[in-house]
Amino acid sequence: MRKIGIILLLTLLSSIYVFAYNDHRGHNLDSLERAVARWVPDAIDLASTEELVNLNRAFRDLMLGYSALNSEKCVFYARKALSISEIRGWEAANADAYRYLGQCFWSSEQFDSSMVYYRKALAAVERMAGDAISPTNPEGYSEKEVDDTRSALYGAIGNLYSMMDSIPQAMNWYRKAGAIFDKYGWNQSNAILYYNIGETWVEQGSLRKAAQAYEKALTYAQGDSRMVAIAQKGLGQVYMEEGKTWKALRYLHQADAFFSAHDKEELTFTKENYEYMSAALLAQRRQMMLLGGGAILLLLLLLAVLLIGRKLRRSRKEQAEVSAVLEETIQEMGQPASDDRLPQVSEREKEILELLTKGYTTPQIADCLGLSPETVKWYRKKLLVKFDVANTAELTSTVKDMGLI
Repeated sequence: MRKIGIILLLTLLSSIYVFAYNDHRGHNLDSLERAVARWVPDAIDLASTEELVNLNRAFRDLMLGYSALNSEKCVFYARKALSISEIRGWEAANADAYRYLGQCFWSSEQFDSSMVYYRKALAAVERMAGDAISPTNPEGYSEKEVDDTRSALYGAIGNLYSMMDSIPQAMNWYRKAGAIFDKYGWNQSNAILYYNIGETWVEQGSLRKAAQAYEKALTYAQGDSRMVAIAQKGLGQVYMEEGKTWKALRYLHQADAFFSAHDKEELTFTKENYEYMSAALLAQRRQMMLLGGGAILLLLLLLAVLLIGRKLRRSRKEQAEVSAVLEETIQEMGQPASDDRLPQVSEREKEILELLTKGYTTPQIADCLGLSPETVKWYRKKLLVKFDVANTAELTSTVKDMGLI
């Protein structure tokens, strides 16, 4: 997938330069081949300079058209173009053909052969910057033409090093290309370049650097909805792999809006974006399930803590009440016997007796006095013993008769 993506981007990058040859990928390559077939060697020898320029351009159009479709035909037409330009010193055409020969060998992973042709292209560019004569301009090549050809070559060499996993070298060539794009304000070229850099960092597992590159691509792509969508797809991919599914889906949905409207033209990117969206939605669903399960567990834990806390508070309260009752009992036992036949009752016991005579139940007395039911029961038993009665009814009757209540 990475190899296909870089080839597509390299082809796109080559088609947008100011002085690049015409892009016939959208045309019928068969018809173009039939058009150049009549140019046999004898006809070429008799052709005018203008005819040779157009024929050379047609060969390079076929070279470009077949670059991502048929490497053998790409090489064939590149060499046909060179058969015209090399002997005449047309260095821009030479650099163009050498670069695509390098790409054809690069795509088949013949990296050494690819570098040979890239070096030939670099040499041709230097001759362009020197005193080489342009077939269409006797004054030679302008600085902008040289920089345009040079930047395309720098990007291609960067892609070669990227495929060879020589990342520092790749980034060095990418920076050289980017400097030229900045020089002339070629923002679309920079957008493609930084997207390509982002893809390289993703392949290397450096997601932070990939996100930075995609953000730059997005900045440069403003006004170009296609590159905006492609950069958004890249950012969605990075944030998905970082587990930031909500952020990933925001970018992927934005990219999908463009790709869905151009599904025939953007088939590769549409498919990738859909795959990332599906994976992000699945991951988000799993995260929601985990969050939901975690929230339920947290709620259950909170309830358990509250119940335990309540039980502990009740236990401490009961302990305090028991201690108070025991202390009260001990004090009563330590008091001298009274000649008065009336039992001695404490203030708490008197409160309980008053409520009992009113018909209050144990839970009602507990709520009224702020005691636990067990403590109230303990007091009731103590009062039954103290007044020597068998039940509550007899107790209430006795205290009334004694005038205690």
